[in-house]
Amino acid sequence: MSINVKAMERDISFQKDQTKYAYVMTTTLYNTLKADKVIKEAALRSGVNQGVMQACWDAAGEVIKAWATEGHNVPIPGLGSMRFSVRARSVEDVNDVKTSLIKTRRVIFTPSQEVKNELAATSISITCFDRNGQLVKRVLSSDTGDVEDPEGGDNGGSPSTGSGTSGSENNGSQNNGSSSSSGSSGSSSVAAPTISGTTPFDDSTQVTISGPAGATIKYTTNGVAPTATYGNDYEEPITLNASATVKAVAIIDGVASEVATKAFVKNGSQGGSGEEGM
Repeated sequence: MSINVKAMERDISFQKDQTKYAYVMTTTLYNTLKADKVIKEAALRSGVNQGVMQACWDAAGEVIKAWATEGHNVPIPGLGSMRFSVRARSVEDVNDVKTSLIKTRRVIFTPSQEVKNELAATSISITCFDRNGQLVKRVLSSDTGDVEDPEGGDNGGSPSTGSGTSGSENNGSQNNGSSSSSGSSGSSSVAAPTISGTTPFDDSTQVTISGPAGATIKYTTNGVAPTATYGNDYEEPITLNASATVKAVAIIDGVASEVATKAFVKNGSQGGSGEEGM
């Protein structure tokens, strides 16, 4: 078994009348399994009646949702743990604290060490395609097998190869809806920008990006995560005429926020031109 990755040659230039090609790697997703298939397979492997397995599955799901809503970090047997959280803007004056500061609600899943070890031990197979879609090369894995901390955010959090989970996931303390941009002490101090726009859309859609006061914003639509030095400067709403995934960071004094990501899908298309990172 291996993780299958495709490397597509794409134009990543942001300069008019110029092109710059690079191979952008994304994981290949074949399909999404339905719950009944998983339940049937689990019943076969355990020798438990499928109806009993379905009942246990449903009951566990209800318990996990209820406890996560109450603020618990809930174990998911054999996989890890899950909790609810939020991303929110910060304010200096307590009188300005209100729920409108919350940008998104989040589900945070922290894999168990067993799952991390399985991921680290799985080889990677890369298939390379040129700008014309022609297969040009296949590459086998030679990476270090580091596993990213899920609390590290979208812009590449600290890799994790040791045991256990981050402190915020381990202590079992409640998270009673308090404002948090990441939940990790290693995350950026700059709040991530907010990407807005209609999706799915018919002919075109306008995308707006807003960030914290005093921040500059860089964005991409080619699947590559922007950084403090890479990306297109956001100055006015972006018009999309085709499906794309917009990624953006807010930058203050050279420090970039976590990467905000939003996929925009044109009706009748097969999905965004930039897949989320590996």
